[in-house]
Order: sequence, then structure tokens, then C-alpha cells
Amino acid sequence: MTEAFKIGDAAAELGIEAHVLRHWESVGLLTPARTPSGHRAYDRDTLDRARLVRTLQRAGMSLPEIRDLSRADPPDRLALVAAKRAELHTRLTLLRATDRFLAHVLECRHPVIADCPDCATFAGRRN
Repeated sequence: MTEAFKIGDAAAELGIEAHVLRHWESVGLLTPARTPSGHRAYDRDTLDRARLVRTLQRAGMSLPEIRDLSRADPPDRLALVAAKRAELHTRLTLLRATDRFLAHVLECRHPVIADCPDCATFAGRRN
């Protein structure tokens, strides 16, 4: 017989709250087995799927995106992943530029940021 976890034990194993598992189930991301008395029973495969949901969320995917990804056929899945990666690369570029700007602000000697040509360039304004 496979090992099954009650919802509280599954949540503890995953490091999340039980209500998160219930929510993921309500939006169609998880389908835990049920005991004869109707309680949720999380097996290792369901826990692994929950770990994947959590990882994808941390990577910036929304629950609807994760659901679409899980339901997509292989070509559409690849397209969804490629689109998300492109979005992440755009965000990374912006975050790196923002980090450079903030590093500059720490060293900037202009009393007003608007007086600094480097700050103005970051803001997209040309002098």
C-alpha cells in the first residue's frame, strides 16, 4: 500500500498551509485521493505535483498559467514555457537596470536626482 498523508501532514511536508492545498485543489491543480470517509489522502505523486506548483509559482507563474501548462499538449506546453521565459528575461533586464540605477543613486552627488544626467537617462529623459 502506498503511503498517504492527511492534509495537515501533507502541508507540513511541503512547508505550506493546508488552505493552500485546498485552494490548489479548488482551481484544478491537485486532485488528491479520498479516503472512504471523504478525507483527502495525499500520496507521493500528489506531493510532487504540489512541489511543482510551488516551484512554478516562485518562478513567477500564476495559478491559471500553471493550470494551462498542466493541461496543454506538448507543443502548446513548449510554447507556454517559451513565452514565460521571454517574459522572465524581459523582467530580468529591467531588474538589472534598476539595480544599476539604485547603485548609482547610492553614489550620486547631485542634490536632486533630476539634475543628474545618469538618473535622467535611466528615467528615459534626454537633456
